[in-house]
Amino acid sequence: MRLFVAAALIALTALAAGCGTEGLPDEGNASRGKEVFTSAEGQCGACHELADAGTKGQVGPNLDEAFAGPREEGFKKSTMAAVVLDQIYYPTEGSGMPAKLVEGEDAEAVAAYVAEVAGDPEAIKAAAPPAPSKGGKPDGKAIFASAGCATCHILAAAGATGTVGPNLDETKPSVDTAIERITQGKGVMPSFKGQLTEAEIRAVAEFVSTSSRK
Repeated sequence: MRLFVAAALIALTALAAGCGTEGLPDEGNASRGKEVFTSAEGQCGACHELADAGTKGQVGPNLDEAFAGPREEGFKKSTMAAVVLDQIYYPTEGSGMPAKLVEGEDAEAVAAYVAEVAGDPEAIKAAAPPAPSKGGKPDGKAIFASAGCATCHILAAAGATGTVGPNLDETKPSVDTAIERITQGKGVMPSFKGQLTEAEIRAVAEFVSTSSRK
């Protein structure tokens, strides 16, 4: 993460001075960018955490954290979009990010989307999961959506069509198995321990197990 943030800040400074490899991109479609970001083709959500997209990937940097500082310092969205576009085409050496996962208009759309919402306090606040009613049980379906599970998994009951992780309608995990996976993570799936309470993890696990077995 530190490597990415440092490179982003350097690039932002250079671009503000009129430099940069890709330059400022044409205005992309942020709505389309969100679709690509969370899609199996884009694969962005599997690696990056971004509140507005509901993704919790831990392989790459947390984009809200990476762009919070530049946003607060007043960098233009077009400048931040240019940084994202450069990272898509020319990832920071050693970051492990493959080059050109998306290209052309899709790349510009993702760049525009990230620049629109990453590190934006209002977007982060709006994406926060709803608090359970006082004394009530957490809503597993709502948490499944807000935690970004739909980005990686297929689950008909949640309207989820992600293909990065297992198809939950096929694997039909037990509650205990789901709790273990959510708590500890596995492969590219991050651990949600510390991000979700034990009650929230159980609620998601019960929702997944019950829904996938119908």
